[in-house]
Amino acid sequence: MGRLLAVNLISFKKLGQLVRPYLRAGCTKHVVLSMLVSVILAAPAWTAPAAHAASQIATTPKSVPKSDFTPEQALKYSQAAIGRSLADFSFTDANGETLHMSDYLGKPLVISFIYTSCSYSCPVITQTLADAVEDARDAMGNASFNVATVGFDAAADTSDRMRNFANVNSIDIDGWKFLSGDLMTVRRFSDALGFIFFKSPKGFDHLSQVTVVDSEGVIYRQIYGDNFESPLLVEPLKELVFGTTAPFASVGDLIKKVRLFCTIYDPRAGRYRFDYSIFIQLIVGTMIVGSLGVFVTRAWWRIIKESRAQRRDRKRPVSRV
Repeated sequence: MGRLLAVNLISFKKLGQLVRPYLRAGCTKHVVLSMLVSVILAAPAWTAPAAHAASQIATTPKSVPKSDFTPEQALKYSQAAIGRSLADFSFTDANGETLHMSDYLGKPLVISFIYTSCSYSCPVITQTLADAVEDARDAMGNASFNVATVGFDAAADTSDRMRNFANVNSIDIDGWKFLSGDLMTVRRFSDALGFIFFKSPKGFDHLSQVTVVDSEGVIYRQIYGDNFESPLLVEPLKELVFGTTAPFASVGDLIKKVRLFCTIYDPRAGRYRFDYSIFIQLIVGTMIVGSLGVFVTRAWWRIIKESRAQRRDRKRPVSRV
């Protein structure tokens, strides 16, 4: 609407420029008015192309196939999934047992996508994720969250092939499942998570994406890249595992908050560690504040004693000789 209004305003400015010479040339107002009426009646035909262009702009992201998405459109599509609640999708794990998304409720869940015939990017993503998961487990404990890798080539990524993919990539981490599903489930699940994949001459083109889901099944964070740094995964997991809505409501909440702020990433060691320097700073700060408090209290007490002594001296009767 704003675009069309701007077009109309510009058009009427041009009309003024067109009409002014005719008035100066001696044309009557009636002639000029009839010209204006004709032009105004023709205005919808002028604005129709602009309206069509605006409608095209509004509908392009939905009408364009995912395979034709620009990087900006793909990122926007993926980010739009944040805050979305996952339905109770069903999959089959590497042992042939049925698993539901509802089975993961109660703990954060990390989700990645691969296809088993992928020779490069999927193994790299999986190894990068494995390193980050190890760092996260070191920081938060082995039972703090779960991991699921879903095969999106539904026709080929069977339970046996998913199990073989895990073995080839040396993934043997508690709480990490490799899942397969039927075509409809995989497509609906990938759409829900904002994950894009499509057929290509080399097999599949797809986003390098890892998704963090909170303990209630709501998408919390998206992580991108084949080789992402561990903090990109660990920090949102720390927020979910250690964060509490009612801080310090119990000793357990206090401990969680301490671990949240005192567990830091050491880039030289490439791992997370507990930062004791924060406690040292707190102790030193407490000692300084305490010392200042003692100094101020003693000075205040000395002033009070001197004031009382002065009042007593003023009240004492003066002896006369």
